[in-house]
Amino acid sequence: MQDSTKTDGRRHRGRPRRISPGAALDGALDAFWTSGYNGTTLDDLSAATGMNRPSLYATFGDKRHLYLHALGRFGQMMEAAVKSALDEAPTIREALTRFYGGALGVYLSGSTEARGCFVICTATVEAPQEPEIRQALQTVLALIDALLAARFRQAVDAGELPADTDVDILGALAAATLHSLAVRARAGTPRAALEALVTASIDRLLHPAH
Repeated sequence: MQDSTKTDGRRHRGRPRRISPGAALDGALDAFWTSGYNGTTLDDLSAATGMNRPSLYATFGDKRHLYLHALGRFGQMMEAAVKSALDEAPTIREALTRFYGGALGVYLSGSTEARGCFVICTATVEAPQEPEIRQALQTVLALIDALLAARFRQAVDAGELPADTDVDILGALAAATLHSLAVRARAGTPRAALEALVTASIDRLLHPAH
């Protein structure tokens, strides 16, 4: 019993863990989102995560792997948010309105300036030189396309859209609008202009010109 007590005492004298891996990853994601992959230093990541460099390496690997972890975490959060926006609205117009409205809420966030989309505004820069980042980017893009196409298919089945609607093309076009919003938000386009683009895009998606 005495040995066990001494062991526990030694353990308690060690440096307490400052932050959980999940919270640290959120901090890293925020840092990468603000400054991009190349613009974020290891010192920035240490400050954002509350972990020193040895702890960062032990928990996540090097900077590239930490960024990939952040991409994966963002992808999971984005998938949940997109599914919620698209699935909980009764009509396709309401679904798209919720979808784009939620995206703008994220894209226009930031402590100083609008940040756009974490994936679109950071991963596209690194994708040509980093195969793993390129693959992660492709995965996210394909996921968004698929979720939107599935919602358009639901609208076809409900009689909101013609039976011959190409839902895959509509999904890709709706996603293209999303990506444009991300870039424009990061470039400083005012919310009112972005909202006008959303309204016009939804009208065109649901009533294509012939």
